[in-house]
Amino acid sequence: MTEKLETVWFTTKGQVVIPRRLRKQFDIEDGTKAVVQATPEGILLKPVTAALIRRGRGILKRTHGGKSLAEERAEHKKNERALEDRHAG
Repeated sequence: MTEKLETVWFTTKGQVVIPRRLRKQFDIEDGTKAVVQATPEGILLKPVTAALIRRGRGILKRTHGGKSLAEERAEHKKNERALEDRHAG
């Protein structure tokens, strides 16, 4: 994996756009969740992709009837689309 530095900007809401090349490389799609970790070098962003969820099946299961990460991701995508539709129309 080649480490090419790229510059991104944060919005006032703390949002940042990940370059297309990296989104493709790490299978990041609309609605992909990520975990964020503070490290001595800065902020580490780890996307939680469908492939990662499949590999870790069972490891990240919720208890007491909670939703799986895959279910949460699907629900999040649905809610984001509804929000976009409301603002577009």
